[in-house]
Amino acid sequence: MAISATNGAGVTVLRVSGLRTQFGAQVIHDDLELTIKRGEIIGIVGGSGTGKSVLLRTMVGLIRPAAGQINMLGAEITALNDDARATLQKRIGVLFQDGALFSSLTVAQNIMLPLKEHTDLPPALRLEIAEVKINMVGLAPDAANKYPSELSGGMRKRAGLARALALDPEILFLDEPTAGLDPIGAAAFDQLIGELRQALNLTVVMVTHDLDSLGAICDRIAVLLDKRVKVGTMASLRQDSEPWIHEYFHGPRARAALDPLTAGNE
Repeated sequence: MAISATNGAGVTVLRVSGLRTQFGAQVIHDDLELTIKRGEIIGIVGGSGTGKSVLLRTMVGLIRPAAGQINMLGAEITALNDDARATLQKRIGVLFQDGALFSSLTVAQNIMLPLKEHTDLPPALRLEIAEVKINMVGLAPDAANKYPSELSGGMRKRAGLARALALDPEILFLDEPTAGLDPIGAAAFDQLIGELRQALNLTVVMVTHDLDSLGAICDRIAVLLDKRVKVGTMASLRQDSEPWIHEYFHGPRARAALDPLTAGNE
C-alpha cells in the first residue's frame, strides 16, 4: 500500500494544461492534462512509444512543448527567462536512468556540481553537504571518493539520487528508477523513496514500468493512452475496462506483483 502524503497535501505544485509535444510531423502528446499535488508520489506508465520520458523531460523544461502550459511551483516554465529558470531549477531534482553521473568525477564531486552551479557555498561546505546526501540515500561514506565505474547499478542510482537531492528540492522527478535492479534492490529503492518523501515532504513524479513500485509507493498513477493521460489509483485502474489498462493491470506479471497486495487488504 502506498504511503500517505504529508504536509501541504492537496496543494497543486504542477499543472500541465493542453500540452502538445511533437517531433516533426509525429505528435507524441495532444491536449494532455495532468495535475500533481504536493506530497504525493505519482507514477507515469504507458506502452512503448507513448512518450513517458518525453513527458518527464518536458515537465522539467528540457523539451519545449509545441503548445500548452506547464505551471510548476507557481511559475509558467515556458515563459521564464534564464535567471528565473535557474531559480526554479534549484527547487526540483531529476534522476535519469542509471544515475547519469559524470564518469570522470567522483560521487562526491558529482553531488557537488549543482551546489557549485547554483550556490556560493565554499568548497568545504559543499563537500559536507555531499557527505550528508550520500548518507541520506543509504550509501557507505567511502562511496564519496569512488568513481561511477566502481559502483554497482544500484549504487549508481543512489548516487544519482543523492545528486538530485543536493539542493533540497521540492519536487523529485525519477525516470525508471528501479530499471535493471534485482527484486531486492528495487524493493529497497522503493522503500528509500517512500521514506525520503515522508522525511523531506517531497513530491515525486516517477516514470516506471515496475508494477511492484506502483503498488508499493504510488498514491496515483497516470496512464499515457491515445496521446493523453488517464489518472487513477491502483484500485480504480484495476477496474478500468480500457483494453490496454486492463491488460497492464491484469496480465501475468501484474497478477504476480499485485494480487498479494490485494489479498493483504481484504
